[in-house]
Amino acid sequence: QVRLVESGGGLVQPGGSLRLSCVGSGFIFRRYDMRWYRQAPGKERELVARVTTNDDSTNYADSVRGRFTISRDNAKNTVYLHMNSLKFEDTAVYYCKAVGVFSYWGQGTQVTVSS
Repeated sequence: QVRLVESGGGLVQPGGSLRLSCVGSGFIFRRYDMRWYRQAPGKERELVARVTTNDDSTNYADSVRGRFTISRDNAKNTVYLHMNSLKFEDTAVYYCKAVGVFSYWGQGTQVTVSS
């Protein structure tokens, strides 16, 4: 059974930091590009960051570049999203996605930036 389980979301003040984790199981994690998406209320789901299979290339949305960092640990079947200098507009449900021969989504974790 394929699973992607996100964790690490929560409530944080503007300027704060969070680290999201996504653990994969039931598929060969290291063969899949990993991505983080987010969806705010009333908005389309958008790609936030992506990392290739060997962690040798990353890409970011303009809105998060320089503040967020994506990384992966293939030995732990885990992808991370380090989020710094959080803003109100970063509030959303964050999803991880595995992209390869097939694609798999996690269930999401809520991030709320509020004072």
